[in-house]
Formats: sequence, C-alpha cells, structure tokens
Amino acid sequence: MTDTEQVRPADEPPADGSAGATADATADGADVRQFGPVFWISVGLSAAFVLASFVAVEPVGAALSAAVQVVVTYLGWMFLLVTSFFLVFALYLAFGRFGRVRLGGPDARPEFGRFAWFAMLFQAGMGVGLLFWGVAEPVMHYREPPPGTAVPGTPEAAEVGLQYAFFHWTLHPWAIYAVVGLAVAYASYNRGTATLRLSVVLRPLLGDRVDGPLGQAVDVLAVVATLFGVAVSLGLGTLQITAGLGEVFGLSGGVTLSLAVIAVTAVGYMLSASTPISKGINVLSQASIALAVVLVAYFVVVGPTTLQLNLLTQETGNFLARVVPMSLRSYPFAGPEWLTDWTIFFWATWIAWAPYVGAFIARISRGRTIREFVVGVLLAPSVFSVVWFSVLGGAGLDTDNRTGGAIGAAAGQDEALAMFRFLREYPGFLVMALLVLVLVWIFFVAGADAGTVVLGSMSGGGLDPARRSKLTWGVIMAALAAALLLVGGLDALQNAEILIATPFALLMLAICAALHRTLAADHPREG
Repeated sequence: MTDTEQVRPADEPPADGSAGATADATADGADVRQFGPVFWISVGLSAAFVLASFVAVEPVGAALSAAVQVVVTYLGWMFLLVTSFFLVFALYLAFGRFGRVRLGGPDARPEFGRFAWFAMLFQAGMGVGLLFWGVAEPVMHYREPPPGTAVPGTPEAAEVGLQYAFFHWTLHPWAIYAVVGLAVAYASYNRGTATLRLSVVLRPLLGDRVDGPLGQAVDVLAVVATLFGVAVSLGLGTLQITAGLGEVFGLSGGVTLSLAVIAVTAVGYMLSASTPISKGINVLSQASIALAVVLVAYFVVVGPTTLQLNLLTQETGNFLARVVPMSLRSYPFAGPEWLTDWTIFFWATWIAWAPYVGAFIARISRGRTIREFVVGVLLAPSVFSVVWFSVLGGAGLDTDNRTGGAIGAAAGQDEALAMFRFLREYPGFLVMALLVLVLVWIFFVAGADAGTVVLGSMSGGGLDPARRSKLTWGVIMAALAAALLLVGGLDALQNAEILIATPFALLMLAICAALHRTLAADHPREG
C-alpha cells in the first residue's frame, strides 16, 4: 500500500468507523458525538478523585504515598528499561528503512514552519518545567548528588549535577513523546483515522476490538493520564507563580493564592482555547520562546560567561559519554530514595505527559517525514535544554558557592523559590523576575490550551474538537490541579505522576509494537 492510497479523502468516513473520529464538529460544540462514553467515564473518574481530595485531604494524600512506595520499590527497574527502549526505538525509526515515509503521504507538506513547529512542541513538552527546575535541579544535585557519584559540595558534584539535569531533560523524554506522537500521526494522516485517540493506533494488534469496550478502556487510560499530566504541569506553574509573587510583591503564599492563580490562568487558557491553533497556541508559543531566549542571553551577559561556556562544552561531552550507564543505574544497594525523587519521577512525568504531548505534536506535524519528525523532536528541544541548564544552572551553581549555599537552601525549602532567590543576586531583579513570571504564565496558558485540544480529541472529537468540549476539559483540568495541590503540593503531584505512568508505560510498549507492524505492512522491503 502506498502513502497516497492510505490517505483518506476528506469526504469519506473514518477508516476505523468510530463515532468520535470525525473532525466536522461545529465551533459551538453542537456535535453530540464529542461527549461519548470515553468522555463521560473519564469525567466521572476525574470528578470522583477531585471530590475525594476536597472531602478527605489527608487520607487521599496518604493513599497516594503508599501506592507509590510499592511501585518504586518493585518496579523502578521497569521505568529505566522501558524509557531506554523508547529512545532506541525512536532512533531506529528515524535512521532505518522507514525514515523517508512522510506523514500524510508523499504530497503532504507541513502546516507550520520549523520555528513555529519547534515553539509549539517545546512549550507543550516542558516549558514550565524548565523554569521550575532550571536553577533548582543542578544545585540540588550539587548538594546531594546521586549515590556513589561524588562528594556533596565539590566541583565533581557540580559537574554530576549538570550531567543529570541534561539526562532528565533531553533525549529520553523527547523519545517518549516522539514514539507516541509518531504512532498517532501515522494513524491519523496515513491511515485516515482523523483523530488523536490512542486506541486506533492499536488496531494492528487488537483488530476490531478497538471499536468496543477494550478500545474505550485504552482511550480512558490515555485521557486520564493526559488529564493528570496537564494538571501536574498546572500545579508546577502555580507553585512557581505563587513563589514569585511572594518574592517580588511580598504576597503570602498558601492555598488561597494558589487557587486564585489557577482561576486566573484557567480564564486565560480557556480564552486561548476558543481560538484556532494557528492563532492562540501558535502565537503564545512563539512569544514564549522569544522571551526564553532573552532570559538566556541576559544571563550569558551578566553571569559567569566563561564558566557557563566551559560547562556547556565539557558536560555535554561527559553526558554523551555516560548516557548509557546513567540510563540503567538503579542503585540497588543505596535504597530507592534518590532514584524515586529524581529519575523515576521524571521518567514517570514524561510517560504520563506522553499521550498529551505526543498527540499534540502529532496534530502539528502533518507533512514531515519520520526522520525529520524524530530528529526534530529529539534534537532541537534537547539542544535548547542543554544550553538552558548550562547558562542558568551554571550561574546557579556559581551563585550558590558565592552566597554560602543560599540557593541550595532555598531549593531545599521550596524548589519554586530557587529561581527567584537566584535572580536577587543579579542586577535588574524586578525586571527579570517579572519577565520570569510572564514567561511562566504564557507557558502555563499555552500548554493548558494544548491540553484542552488533545483531551477534546481523545475523548471523542476529531482533530479540531468543538469549543464546548475544550472548555469543559479546561474546567476539569483546573479543578484537578487545585485538588492535587490541596492533598500535598509537589509531593502529591509527583505521586500522581508515578501512579498514572505505570500502566501507561506498558501501553506504550504495545503502541511501539503496533506502529512497527503497521509500518512494516505498509512499506515492505523491496525485492
């Protein structure tokens, strides 16, 4: 079967025959198929969790902690293995015999230019997270490095801190996104499903069962994983903004301020969600990248420039030389605490975000070859993240030394404070702090807007879900973020990520198998 034959004409019904696969819903949400069983089951599960969180704060928090302890004690090794496999599989697809296959057929061309494409995938993937952890993570590793790697507070510990920041934010997470994004994009654009639902990706393995309860169960899992992933992103953004408001304006933090930030942000992303992707998300994403570049450039000028450039050069090489052992290191004799708090938390975060980020990347990637897709998704954000941590993390390490550990102390007190305590040590604090707050908020709004698009499509809408569906999910996302903050702040966010990521990691293995089977069937070896 050729690419041309696989593309469904716009006036034909979806190949999978599902009621939710059409993309012809009206802008006011009149198409009732946007609200099918997947929507109602997902909403019901989410509402039950939110209600339980508000009614029984302490028991819900304790239950999350206990469940996570079981997962990390017995399944930590699984997260390391499957995440490494996704990176190898993504590289195989890019540089193997399927690399020249074009998403959408040989005549398809990209809807968005490279800069707009990169800006949108980047803000959806980890925009808020880089601001939250850009200074905090290297400094915290410096003060408490991975077991057996370096003595705390030494130059070796500083180098290890940057290497692990690179490790957690570059190739592995983007490989996770690339696998899901490529599977959804190929099913949607080359197999004519015209939806971001993950169940249709599994048709080569499950057959027509994807149209029944089994397929609905897969979609519910994907929707719930996406919902928790976006809610955690909203929670991190809220913690960062409330910390900044306290540092800049002296506002006292706490639940009331956090809920107010969530409410204001929800209004912003629901207004953005009422516009097409080419306007709301696209404009916000490009603005956020421009501001992020300004922030990096500022700290190259006023920071320890020579140190930053040396760290960029040396630690990039060290990271690439050690990436394989880092990928498989589980510290079996040191206990799971460090691995749970860092690597497993981040791997679980990226896996939980995979249906959301992957599906959104699929939505904006029609017309690109598999090689261009994988290389672009892996390389461009990874290079930016390496530069980001070298500049801000390098300056943070230098500042922590100059201030007798003040940045590390702030991060230990509250990770969200580290960035703003760091900014205080440089000229132009007020201007730069306001820039960071605006940047966090834009990442916040654009990422949540992308989340409403993905949730609307996964729960029954087409590639462009109805406005009513997106706004409904917007309200649910805000409520869930508030609930998670109430039951335990960052700890609850981390625990929710790990729990929801565990079953989805196994589902991703099935997605890889289904994608490979589909590509092999559609593009057999010649001769």
